[in-house]
Amino acid sequence: MRLRPTLAVVSGPPATGKTTLARALAEHLGCPAILRDEIKQGMVMNVPGHDADGDDPLNIPALEAFFETITVLLRAGTTVVAEAAFQDRLWRPGLEPLIGFTDLRIIQCTTPAPIIVQRITNRARSDSHRVAHGDKALLADMEAGIYDPNRFVPISLAAPKLLVNTSDGYTPGMAEIQRFLLRPGEVDSGILPA
Repeated sequence: MRLRPTLAVVSGPPATGKTTLARALAEHLGCPAILRDEIKQGMVMNVPGHDADGDDPLNIPALEAFFETITVLLRAGTTVVAEAAFQDRLWRPGLEPLIGFTDLRIIQCTTPAPIIVQRITNRARSDSHRVAHGDKALLADMEAGIYDPNRFVPISLAAPKLLVNTSDGYTPGMAEIQRFLLRPGEVDSGILPA
């Protein structure tokens, strides 16, 4: 009997450690990590003069390529770790068609706003690829009160969920996160306390 592939979704506001966690989980599981920001960075390489601030014309194509890639892999029977800073309104329409043939698990990363600001500031200074993602505009929106990571809308689908605090390492720890992903046949367990 062939098991349904697991789709481990790693979500949360920007700079909450999603990408680092997604890569570590994919390495542990031995499966691909599909990272929305890497897809967009690949697109930006082919758009001279790209400006990530404002209404970025690459956001929709990156969203579509992200979900198309995940779908192809899952239909082939591949377990996948998928990571993006999407809120419910963008995750849900892309995930709903996949529920019938996957074992969906949702991990939401969280950390206090001051740590988010520091992480965004640090990566905007040190990672040349981050220009594809408008980190400076995000910092300005946070300072102006336009964007508040505490108002992030989590994925509302009925699936097992785990809240992971990434302020200093992972709480719960990596072993518990991995056990959460590998538990077979669970129904919606709600967000577990971190």
